[in-house]
Amino acid sequence: MDKLILWHWQQRRMAVLFLSFPDGELKFIPMDVIDCPKHGSIIYHPSILPRHRGASAINWTLIQGDKKAGFTIFWADDGLDTGPILLQRECDVGQNDTVDDLYNRFLFPEGVKAMVEAVHLIADGKAPRIPQPEEGATYEGIQKKENAEISWDQPAAALHNWIRGHDKVPGAWATVDGQVVTFYGSSLLDASVPAGQELAIKGASKPGLVTKNGLVIFGNDGKMVLVRNLQFEDGKMIPASKYFSADETTALELTEEEKRMAEDIRAIWKGILSNIAVIEDSTDFFKSGASSMHVVRMLEEIKQKYSGLQLQNEDVYMATKFADFVQMAVRKLRGEDKEEELVIDYVSKNVNNMTVNMPYQCFINGQFINADDGKTYDTINPTDGSIIASVSSASLADVDKAVAAAKEAFENGEWGRMNARERGRLMYRLADLMEEHQEELATIESIDSGAVYTLALKTHIGMSVQTFRYFAGWCDKIQGATIPINQARPNHNLTFTKKEPIGVCAIVIPWNYPLMMLAWKSAACLAAGNTLVLKPAQVTPLTSLKFAELSAKAGFPKGVINILPGSGGLVGQHLSKHPDVRKIGFTGSTPTGKEIMKSAATNLKKVSLELGGKSPLIIFNDCDLDRAVKMGMGAVYFNKGENCIAAGRLFVEESIHDEFVRKVVEEIKKMKIGDPLDRSTDHGPQNHKAHLEKLLQYCETGVKEGATLVYGGKQVCRPGFFMEPTVFTDVEDHMYIAQEESFGPVMVISKFKNGDVDGVLRRANTTEYGLASGVFTKDISKALYISEKLEAGTVFINTYNKTDVAAPFGGFKQSGFGKDLGEEALHEYLRTKAITVEY
Repeated sequence: MDKLILWHWQQRRMAVLFLSFPDGELKFIPMDVIDCPKHGSIIYHPSILPRHRGASAINWTLIQGDKKAGFTIFWADDGLDTGPILLQRECDVGQNDTVDDLYNRFLFPEGVKAMVEAVHLIADGKAPRIPQPEEGATYEGIQKKENAEISWDQPAAALHNWIRGHDKVPGAWATVDGQVVTFYGSSLLDASVPAGQELAIKGASKPGLVTKNGLVIFGNDGKMVLVRNLQFEDGKMIPASKYFSADETTALELTEEEKRMAEDIRAIWKGILSNIAVIEDSTDFFKSGASSMHVVRMLEEIKQKYSGLQLQNEDVYMATKFADFVQMAVRKLRGEDKEEELVIDYVSKNVNNMTVNMPYQCFINGQFINADDGKTYDTINPTDGSIIASVSSASLADVDKAVAAAKEAFENGEWGRMNARERGRLMYRLADLMEEHQEELATIESIDSGAVYTLALKTHIGMSVQTFRYFAGWCDKIQGATIPINQARPNHNLTFTKKEPIGVCAIVIPWNYPLMMLAWKSAACLAAGNTLVLKPAQVTPLTSLKFAELSAKAGFPKGVINILPGSGGLVGQHLSKHPDVRKIGFTGSTPTGKEIMKSAATNLKKVSLELGGKSPLIIFNDCDLDRAVKMGMGAVYFNKGENCIAAGRLFVEESIHDEFVRKVVEEIKKMKIGDPLDRSTDHGPQNHKAHLEKLLQYCETGVKEGATLVYGGKQVCRPGFFMEPTVFTDVEDHMYIAQEESFGPVMVISKFKNGDVDGVLRRANTTEYGLASGVFTKDISKALYISEKLEAGTVFINTYNKTDVAAPFGGFKQSGFGKDLGEEALHEYLRTKAITVEY
C-alpha cells in the first residue's frame, strides 16, 4: 500500500496522505484534498457505531442522554457510515457536558492518537475489519434551526439534554415575548426554587424565573434546569440573568485613546469581513459572514495590539454588533466588568451564638458553581453525626475547568502581570479578612472537623492568618543573584539568576487542620506568583470554601484560586496527572504520597510531600518531670491526637517511668471530653466515624500483642465520634503500635535503661518515618548531641508542638521531602533561571 486516505466526519473533507516506508519508518506526506470518501480510506466518526450515524451523531449522544460517548474509525464503503469497524474508543458523558466539552476533553485529543494507531495497524497489516449492522437511523435534520424548538412537556433532564445537544449549533430555542430566543449553557439545578422574576415562555406550563444565576426553567416533573445565556433573533447574546435589564446600560463616552482603539478594532473587523465595504456601528460580526474561527483570529489580533485587554470567545457572542463590541471592550479595559457581585449560595446555621454562612459549591474561576455532573455528598458534624451541608463533589470535568482557569490567570490574566508589591497587598488584605471572620471560621472548623473551638481560634485560624501575613511580606523580596563567570576575552559576560513562579500548582490537604494546612501551602504558592487548584479533604471542605469567598472579596483575580471539594481518588489523582499542573504539594499518608509521585511522573511535576510520622519523644530522668508530663501529654493529645507531628512513641528512662505514667493518668482524668464549642472542653470528637473505628482497632491490636492498656482505649458513651484518651505501657519495639502511626489520642510508652543514651537513640531512629522528634533533659550537651543524631526534620528540646511561620517544617525518609513555612517554603514554588549576557 502506498497511500491512505484519512477522512474526517465533521467537515466531510480530508487530505490524501501518501505513506512511505524508507528503512521501515512510517512517514506522512500531505498531497491533496478530497470532497467525498473513497474505498480504501478510513473515516473518523464521533460516535460509537452503530449507535448514532450521520452528521449529527454527537448531538444525539447528548440529546438522548447517553452515559457513554466516543468515536469510531471505520473503513469507507458505499453506504452511510456502515463500513467495517477498525477501532473504537469511548468515554463517560458528564451530566452537563456539551459537544465542545466532549471534543476538547476526549474526541479530539484521543481521536488524533487513535488515527495514528489506525495508520500503524494498516501499515503493519494488522488492521481489523469488523462488520457492523447496516440498520441505524441518520439525523441530518438536527442541523436545521426549525427542528431545534424546545418541546416543554418533558422532564427537566430531557430539556437539559435537548439544550446541550444543540449547543452551539443550531441552538435550542423557544418563543419569548413574541420572538425566537435561543438557549445556551444549561445545567441541571438540584436545589430549592430560587428567588427570581417570572418570564412567560410560549408552550411552557410554568413560567421561567430570571434569577441572579440565570434563567431557571421547569420540566414536567417539577425539577429545574439553569440556562446561563440567551441569544435574540438579531444575534445579540446576553447573560440570562440580565434579561430584564439588557438594555439599561448607558453608552460610554470614549476618550481620544479609546477612540483610536475603536478604529484599530474596526480595521481588524474589516480585514476579516472583507466582503463588507464599510464597518458600520450596526455591522453584525456573524451576520456579515464570520464563523467561530474568525472569532479566534479577531481576538488574537486585538491581543497583539492591546495586551492589557483580555477578551474571551464568549464576549464576541455577547456583543455581535460593532458598536456593542467596542463598548464592551472599553468597559473591560477600564475594569468596569469587575464590579459584578460575587454570587454565593450559603448553608446558614445558627450555632455558637452566631450565624455562620457556609458556601458549599465548587469555586472555579472566581465563581461558586455546582459540580459539572451535579453530584453532591454530605459533610458530617463529628460531635453528633448530623449533616451540616450537602457539598458539591467535583468531577473530572471540574478539574479540567479549574486547571484551565488557573492556567489562563497565570499566563494571560491580571495576576501574571501584577507587580510583587501589589501581590503582597492582596495577601495582606486576605489575612485581614480572615482575621475579621476568625470567629466564624473557627466555628465552621469546629463543627466540620471536631476541633475544640478555643484551639481552632488560636491555632487553626490564628496561625493561618499569621502565615498569610508572613508570606505577604516575602512577595517583593524574592530575588536572584549575579554570578562571576570566566570571561571569553575580549568579550565581557554577565550571568545572573531570576527566581520565577512555576505556573499552575495543585495542592491537596488533609482533614486534621483544614484551614491551617491550606494556609501553609497556599500562602507560599501565591507569594511566589503561582496560581492554584486546591482539593480540601473530602470530610472537611467548609473552611476552604469560606476561604475562597474571602479571597474573592479581597480582590484576587478570577482563576488565581480554585477550590474543588470531592474525592481524593478522583480529583486528587486527576490533578496529580494533569499535564498543565506543574507542581503538586501534598500533605497526607505515605502510601498516597507514593501514588502521587507516580502520577506526577507523567510530566515530571515538581513535588513536595509532607507524609506520615512516628515521632519519638525521649524523656530522661534529669528532666523537669512536671513539665515533661505536661508537654508529653500535649505532644500526644493536642488536637485529639490528629496531629502529624504527634509523639507517636515515648521513651521514658526507667527510673522515672512509673511516676511519669502515674502523673499522666492523673492528668487525663481531669480532662473534660465533650462539645468542642464548649469553652471548657479539653478533648473533642475524632474527625470522622471511619477514623474512630480505625483507632479502636489500633487499640485492640495493641492489647492482643501484649502491651499493657493502662487507660482508655474505648469509645466514649455519647453521640458523636468521641474516644477516650489512651495510654499503653510495656510496648516492645516489634509491636504494631510501636511501629505504626495512630493519628489519634493514644500514648505509646516504652522504657529504656538508665543512662543508655545511644541505645535509646538507635531505637528512636529505627523507623521509616522522620517528621519530628523531641527530648527532655536539663543537660544541654546531651540534648544537642541527641538533636544531631535524631533522624527527623524537626527536633524539639524541652518543648513540643512549637511551630512558627518563620521556621521550615518538613520530614526525612518516608515522612516526605520539601518544606512548608519559612523562606525555604518559597523555593518549593519557584524555579531558577540563569541568564548570561555578552557585552
